[in-house]
Amino acid sequence: MAGLKVNQFDVVVSDMKATVEFYRQLGCEVADDNPDHVRVDVPGLELELDSAASVPAWNRGWTGGMGILGFEVPTREGVDDLFTRMASAGYRSQQEPFDAPWGRRYAVIEDPDGNAIGLMSSE
Repeated sequence: MAGLKVNQFDVVVSDMKATVEFYRQLGCEVADDNPDHVRVDVPGLELELDSAASVPAWNRGWTGGMGILGFEVPTREGVDDLFTRMASAGYRSQQEPFDAPWGRRYAVIEDPDGNAIGLMSSE
């Protein structure tokens, strides 16, 4: 369809306060002004489709679901640092940082509802 673009992705959460804190720790700006609907500022968004069969090759801990919400991190070291910070804050790891076959540093953590959040270096 010509002109079609992704302009919104809603993540349904069970604990708004915990999820707002997660995204703030991740580095996002969050407008926390409503207990039922919160806007998270995420500049740019790419939609990618991956077959379920391919996921275990780059996310050993994947437990199913819709997919992974991916965030680009400026550097390879930044992926490691952000992953360590989030894991130290108690968020569950699905995939520790590693050098992915496509040439970038990659890791996956979970938000408070168990949604997979990818961290990938831009280099």
